[in-house]
Order: sequence, then C-alpha cells, then structure tokens
Amino acid sequence: MTEQSFFDLKANDKRHQEVDFSTYKDNKVVLVVNVASKCGFTPQYKALEALYQKYKDRGLVILGFPCNQFGGQEPGNEEEISSFCELNFGVTFPLMEKIEVNGDNVHPVYQFLKNAKPGVLGLTRIKWNFEKFLVDKEGKVFQRYSSFTKPESLESDIETLLG
Repeated sequence: MTEQSFFDLKANDKRHQEVDFSTYKDNKVVLVVNVASKCGFTPQYKALEALYQKYKDRGLVILGFPCNQFGGQEPGNEEEISSFCELNFGVTFPLMEKIEVNGDNVHPVYQFLKNAKPGVLGLTRIKWNFEKFLVDKEGKVFQRYSSFTKPESLESDIETLLG
C-alpha cells in the first residue's frame, strides 16, 4: 500500500463544492492555514495574500480553512467570512468550508496534516488559529509553523519547494 498523500484528499470550498486536491498534484506547493476573522492573528491574511500574489504564478496555492474552535473567533458562515476577508484584506486565495481541526469531528485534511507533522513534543492538536502547513509537490507535509510564524518568513521554504 502506498503512503497517503495530501493530493489523495478532498474538501469543500466556501460554496460547499468538492475540491479534489489531486488537481494540485505534481505542479503545486500548497500552504494550508486554519483561519479566523476575529483573532489577534487575523492581520496575517494580508501577508498570506501577499505571498499568494508573489508566488501563485510559480505554483503556490494557499488554502484557508475557517475554524471556530479557538475562542469562538470565526462565528460567521462561509459567505460572511469570505466577504470579510475580501473587503478587509483583499483575499483572493481559496477559502474553504468552515471545519473543525481538533476533536471528534476533525476534518480528514487536518487529521492527515497533524499526523504527518506533529508539533512540539509530538503533540498533534492545533493550538490556535493561523497554524500553517506547507505541502510539497509530492503531497508530503514539508513543515508545520506556529501561529506566531509570520507568513513572509515562509518565503525561503516556498522558494525551495517551488524550485
């Protein structure tokens, strides 16, 4: 049996349409972020969008997964979230359906990411909004970054993976 790849997974976008990640296989580097609109880290949307604009033509995809599991900081529905992100931060990278990243109802994408790259002391749970996972062109999780890691500091890793 072959090892599972990120590109074997699927998730729904903000319009509840299924996105098959196999469409990103072999030519995309993917940055996955659990996002929230009412968080101290919310201004990272601006830096994430800047990264997306800088590298999207070279193969970077950023997927934002709204999550309301941390302090109730993402209470809106997908339409409200999307509108907020576009109006306040000019977000054009794909936003996905709101999901859970921890607990009994953890989304399969986050189950995969957390198991592939556990955090400090081998703990897998997501600690807060705006944790980031960088996935290489083969669908392997290259690195996991904390909420405190500024998106712009990921540029060298993104450059490395884009080749």
